[in-house]
Amino acid sequence: VQLQASGGGLAQAGGSLRLSCAVSRRTFRSISVAWFRQAPGEAREFVVHSSWNGGVTDYADSVKGRFTISRDNAKSTVYLQMNSLKPEDTAVYYCAAQNIGNSRTESDYLHWGQGTQVTVSS
Repeated sequence: VQLQASGGGLAQAGGSLRLSCAVSRRTFRSISVAWFRQAPGEAREFVVHSSWNGGVTDYADSVKGRFTISRDNAKSTVYLQMNSLKPEDTAVYYCAAQNIGNSRTESDYLHWGQGTQVTVSS
């Protein structure tokens, strides 16, 4: 499985960004995809997960109500719409994939994209 994350950039507090994660087409329909993030000097943390059909989603409390994950199966792409951004959302965002089910555990994800930087200014 290959993943390619994009869409990061600079936003002001209260603004929005949309991240994309393009997934290799052969496996997209059978995998769960999640976003994690890692702030400078911090451990990587779970942000959100989507089941293979988008029917089950799980959000970290810190982003619930502000971030939305979605999938476009025709494009084999997962999106992360980030609204009401806060400076504490500043991090490198990674998309990751696995086929064992819903999980917030980093070690369950065997396939990772390269990360995209999100910077939110106050």
